[in-house]
Amino acid sequence: MEHLNVEIKARCSDVLAARQVLKGAGARFVGEDHQIDTYFRVENGRLKLREGNIENHLIFYRRGNQAGPKASEVALLETQAGSPLKAFLEKALGSWMCVDKRREIYFVENVKFHLDQVSGLGTFLEIEAIDMEGKYGQAKLEEQCRFWMEKLNVQDADLLSVSYSDMLESTFPASKNEQ
Repeated sequence: MEHLNVEIKARCSDVLAARQVLKGAGARFVGEDHQIDTYFRVENGRLKLREGNIENHLIFYRRGNQAGPKASEVALLETQAGSPLKAFLEKALGSWMCVDKRREIYFVENVKFHLDQVSGLGTFLEIEAIDMEGKYGQAKLEEQCRFWMEKLNVQDADLLSVSYSDMLESTFPASKNEQ
C-alpha cells in the first residue's frame, strides 16, 4: 500500500520528557518493539525489511535528505516474522546495512511517534504524520509535524537529515555488509 508521510528524525536527550508529553496528550501506546531493519541494494530510493515483535514489513521509500519536516513516498508490504524473504532478497539484491533498535511506538490520530534507542548511535525521536488514504495532503501533514515538534520541544540543532543507515555507514564504515 502506497502513501505519503511527512516526517522528522531528531536526537532525543530526554526520552522521559518526550514520553510524558505523549502520555499527557493522550497518545495511544502501541508497545515496545525490538526491530532489525535490513537495507538492500537498490538503484533509487530505499528498500528495507523490518523484522520486529510488533511490526514486520517490507518497506520501499523515497525522501530527500533535509533536517526539517520532509515528504516521503512510502510503500508497505506486510510480512511474517521468520519469513524466508530476507534470504531471498539478500541473494537477489545483496544487503547493504542493518539497523538494530528498540522502539517505543505511539499514535495520536494519524501521527505516529517513535522513541528509538539505536545500537551504536544513541536515542532519537521520530514524528511521522501519515496520510494512508489521501485525505490530509502534504500541507496538513507538515502542519501536524511542526505542531508536534513544538510540543515535544524539538530544536533545530537536534534535527537529522539522514536515516539511521546513513548514520551507521558514516560512523562504522567497516560494518557495511558487502554481500
